[in-house]
Amino acid sequence: MKKLLTLCAALLSSITLATAQTTLSCCTKPAAGHTATEAFAMLASSEDFSGGHDAPLPFTYQGPGQLVEFNTTDGQTGKAFEIKSNIRSDKYLLVIHEWWGLNDYIRQEAARLAKALPGVNVLALDLYDGQVATTPDEAGKLMQAVKTERAQAIIKGAQLYAGPDAQFASIGWCFGGGWSLQAALLAGPKAKACVMYYGMPEKDVAKLKTLNTDVLFIFAQQDKWINQQVVDQFKKDMAAAKKDLTVKTYDADHAFANPSNPKYNKPFAEDAHAASVAYIKKNLKLK
Repeated sequence: MKKLLTLCAALLSSITLATAQTTLSCCTKPAAGHTATEAFAMLASSEDFSGGHDAPLPFTYQGPGQLVEFNTTDGQTGKAFEIKSNIRSDKYLLVIHEWWGLNDYIRQEAARLAKALPGVNVLALDLYDGQVATTPDEAGKLMQAVKTERAQAIIKGAQLYAGPDAQFASIGWCFGGGWSLQAALLAGPKAKACVMYYGMPEKDVAKLKTLNTDVLFIFAQQDKWINQQVVDQFKKDMAAAKKDLTVKTYDADHAFANPSNPKYNKPFAEDAHAASVAYIKKNLKLK
């Protein structure tokens, strides 16, 4: 009986270890058949991950911009919050939301970026098709429900909406950070800049070789999920793809740039914002 109990304990221990390793591997290598963005979405199943995202504080955006609809490449329609440039321009910034969805905080950030980037049209995409989360549980379910094909169709639709002569920069946070890179990949030769705030990098070097832009990666050193191991691997993959990567590091936690998060670090967030704006201005060749 004692031997049986010992065997059961050993088996339970090995199962627990295997489960832990599977959870951690979401950040380092996608499971077979899963994309990098899908691997990141799997983290929503972790109570530790969900618990690390406090519900956003109440906020209502009041400012410029309007919700627009456009055709997507899967025969449906997509939505985005648009702030058009005061002058005619073919330069666009695609803004991609966190796991909460296209809420008023993202609208506010879109307006802030539009003000800092005169001559650029800003499109804050809605990859949740109108749904917005107010609790971590809701956000996790919405993030996991995103289908890669649908998100790609929305991004492609937005790029077609911008017109044949458009040039694209992209920026996103957390869930949107990974999709910012995917948007740059989908833009092909029209991609001019890509900013990723603590998002999941693309793991496929062959895909990274098709990038038409360098990447600015905002890294939070205290991030348990997009951690140093993930960043180091991204550096290796970008080097193998012969693409330039700039990593700007802050001694902060995941989502430090989100003003709705209690972990918000204003000095670091302001510095990262300034660096992102300067980078986008340079790559889009703004005056």
